[in-house]
Amino acid sequence: MGATDGRSGTAALPGMADVARTVTTSEFEGVTFHEVLCKSALNHVPAAASLPFTWTINPYRGCTHACTYCFARATHEYLEFDAGADFDSQIVVKTNVAAVLRRELRRASWKGETVALGTNTDPYQRAEGRYRLMPGIIGALADSRTPMSILTKGTLLQRDLPLLATAATMVPVSVSVSLALLDPELHATLEPGAPKPAARIALIRAVAAAGFDCHVMAAPIIPYLTDDIASLRALFAAVAEAGASGVTAFPLNLTGRYRGWFLAWLTRNHPALVRRYRTLYGSSGLVSPEYRAHLRARTEPLAEEFGLNGDPLADGPTALGGRYALAPEPRSRGATAAMLQGALF
Repeated sequence: MGATDGRSGTAALPGMADVARTVTTSEFEGVTFHEVLCKSALNHVPAAASLPFTWTINPYRGCTHACTYCFARATHEYLEFDAGADFDSQIVVKTNVAAVLRRELRRASWKGETVALGTNTDPYQRAEGRYRLMPGIIGALADSRTPMSILTKGTLLQRDLPLLATAATMVPVSVSVSLALLDPELHATLEPGAPKPAARIALIRAVAAAGFDCHVMAAPIIPYLTDDIASLRALFAAVAEAGASGVTAFPLNLTGRYRGWFLAWLTRNHPALVRRYRTLYGSSGLVSPEYRAHLRARTEPLAEEFGLNGDPLADGPTALGGRYALAPEPRSRGATAAMLQGALF
């Protein structure tokens, strides 16, 4: 797992301290890690973002899950990388994040509000197997009695379930898994670096077995590809059987710079849908209210059928109104941009 090539003292990335080392390894072919000493660990989310949390931590920037639809792609441009291939392959690693976090949590001004992880890039992407930043973060939050929520596609979460179970004896801990499709062929092109759907079903089962209410973020639902009744029924049935406590579903929106990246993927893989997408999304990048109503009419009965609705969740990035929720439409591009800015560092 050692570095096959490393350079020290390279130029600083915008908003961060100097890059301590740039690393490539044979295990992560085509990926470059930029190891940095971060200036802060906690990020404040502006109220304009209208999200159910006000603080986030992002131990990594960029993500090897390589999800074509990922809204966080645009944030890579703040580091002077591109939102396409660079987002998938130029990974910023905040090697000192746990130590900086402990320092911040000791401040008299810290009020112990819930901290969300996984709101920008995945804290359990493959790089976590190399750098092991999450145990230090979880320990710092638990020791300071700070509630936490985690949203991930990464099966590496299973490694830390005992640690999270211990943390949950001291503070509220919310665990959610992102899974919006089961088709292995579609997964291979749409989210090629993420764990396979079957592996995430197994992860849901493990999270539930560890004693957590495992919420599922079934998002984004991809119009005309994953929104048919058969696909949705199979998804809701599978996560319910695995022990999920609830589901949040919402459709793909294309309001950011990642729109071009996604449409290029669509043109290559499903060219017959390009015109329908341009009609559906128009200039705003938001799906129409009619489509949202259409999706709600399909998903709400399934949530009821499979017991994935009920009492509201407490905290975390999936606390959007209930165990089943069709997430609210973003207020505006500005609100989305504000949320992204707040999750940057």
